[in-house]
Amino acid sequence: MDNTVVDLETLHALYENRAQGDEMDSIAKHIKSAKDKEDAKPLDKPFLYQISQISNFSERVFCILFQSTFHECIASILRKIEILQRVCKTLQSSKCVLQVLGLVLAFGNFMNGGNRSRGQADGFTLDILPKLKDVKSSDNSQSLLSYIVAYYLRHFDEDAGRETCVYPLPEPQDLFQASQMKFDDFQRDLRKLRKDLNCSAETEKVCKLSSEESLQPFKDKMDEFLKTELETQEKQLADTQKFMELSVSFSVKPKAGEKEVSPSTLFSVWHEFSTDFKDQWKKQNKLMLQEVKMAEESFKQARQKPSYNVTPKHATGIV
Repeated sequence: MDNTVVDLETLHALYENRAQGDEMDSIAKHIKSAKDKEDAKPLDKPFLYQISQISNFSERVFCILFQSTFHECIASILRKIEILQRVCKTLQSSKCVLQVLGLVLAFGNFMNGGNRSRGQADGFTLDILPKLKDVKSSDNSQSLLSYIVAYYLRHFDEDAGRETCVYPLPEPQDLFQASQMKFDDFQRDLRKLRKDLNCSAETEKVCKLSSEESLQPFKDKMDEFLKTELETQEKQLADTQKFMELSVSFSVKPKAGEKEVSPSTLFSVWHEFSTDFKDQWKKQNKLMLQEVKMAEESFKQARQKPSYNVTPKHATGIV
């Protein structure tokens, strides 16, 4: 058979409508009878007939279609786990996040400086973060959050006030999606995929009944697929453990009725804080950008001012 490219939709249609015995019998009879007739008209590459000659065609198509649908299902889980992994990594090891948290602790200790029990704290609970916007200055013109954001930009971010300035915390949208995740759903979906992955019966049948010349590359591709996907699932389960490590590092406790910390408990607090922080970050960046433009304009105007030459006077006093 020639190397005809067949898309998945065509394969699916062929698989669903493979009981075309009458048509295949007619084509087979015509080909057989044509060998004995000199004036017989040959068929122009009868595609369906060629397909029907492939050993264990139905099982082969089943395996190909299964790979396609399996990849679609696992891609959905992978996208969620990638978001979870990215958020956990940023919160746990990002230098910018540590700097922001350090400022919260430092300013909190400064404000509580007169209190021996609270003015020398070594840390704080995360539920403090969303409340920073509610702590106002004496004239009510600025919140503690806006002051922290401004201080961070002016002292820690070299690109502050420029378009290259990068937001230092996880994006609110990523945190929101992470807060909606449930590990029970992950476990259920992965168990189902592992169960569905058991297409070895069809694979073994093809390998057992196919000739050596038609066995490859089917065997190698299916063996690689089954091995790779099992390894991927194991890695996904391992990646979810990074969330538990993050919960421990932030000393987050399960809510009442929870056996362990849920993504909602941890990331909902961060989502609210990151949303408030980003609002202030945009405002402060805009103000600094205006300051930079004004400074550049003043410098430009200063350079464009004409220089003055002073003509010395003669001894007579006449210029």
